[in-house]
Amino acid sequence: MVSIKDIAKQAGVSISTVSCALNGSDKVTKETTAKILEIAQQLNYVPHAAARLLKTKKSNMIGIFLTDFNGSFYGDLLQGIKDFLNARGYDLLVCSGPQSRRLIAERMIDGAIILDVTFTDEELIQYMNQGHKAVVLDREIQHPHINQVLLDNKAGGTLAMEYLIEQGHANIYVVTGPEGSYDAGQRLRAVKQVIERSPHLSFHEVKGDFSKSSGEQAAKIIAAEYEQPSAVFCLNDEMAIGFYGYIHNHTDLVIGEHIHLIGFDNIELSQFVQPRLATIDYSMRKWGALASEQLLKMLSGEPIEHERVYVSLVKGASVAPFHGEA
Repeated sequence: MVSIKDIAKQAGVSISTVSCALNGSDKVTKETTAKILEIAQQLNYVPHAAARLLKTKKSNMIGIFLTDFNGSFYGDLLQGIKDFLNARGYDLLVCSGPQSRRLIAERMIDGAIILDVTFTDEELIQYMNQGHKAVVLDREIQHPHINQVLLDNKAGGTLAMEYLIEQGHANIYVVTGPEGSYDAGQRLRAVKQVIERSPHLSFHEVKGDFSKSSGEQAAKIIAAEYEQPSAVFCLNDEMAIGFYGYIHNHTDLVIGEHIHLIGFDNIELSQFVQPRLATIDYSMRKWGALASEQLLKMLSGEPIEHERVYVSLVKGASVAPFHGEA
């Protein structure tokens, strides 16, 4: 492998001169720099990433840490992060699993975006105490090197429940999310706060895990119990899509007539199912871009505050008014 020592020998200059030229230092004249770069190109020189990182203390790479890659949720979020970072000279590394966290400890990335329920608060704080910086999308945690960019899950859960109640529904099921999920926990908390204010409601929880298959299983349970028109709030759209599939393929029930369904996330597929799924909307791309912006501000030493991504209700024919027994 060609080294800067080889370039220095052919150029007739010192190794330090070659290093300065390759790193764009103004300590070397333009003529000498041009000569060194030409030789480096002729020799097919490839900079040693680890050595360059030690010298510059900057990799121009940001890591996002995810629990997994299942479902259609992550695409727009990652695209929003990637577009923002690329426009500012950074690349994105998508990471999952405990071993990938060495990238933080070994400073192979400049900063981290965390959306990983398996990444404990204690582990995160340990890294941040060593001077690393991160933006979290999935927890509330206070540390000078951690910024929070969170969905307004409470508002979304409240909007969904109030919409069902406004349509006259009093028998309501909620399909929950995975244990330990911050977003699922916040949405369910909002649901229960609405229930506490509405003692006339009949409320039932059905276990889910944000996957399409858990939506199908929830539909199976609810269909088996069916006695009267009921409303169902799936805490994400992925489960709602699975719910549609089971009801359509295995029962005589009709979404929007017997089962009134609302989801959360407004994923692309939810716009095409029939009847159109009512859901809670926010921009995943903007969420990703905002997280990236906050992290780069932290890295440059700019003062920042925690951010919240606001949500809105998308009405759909999957929820229709209920005026009495059907």
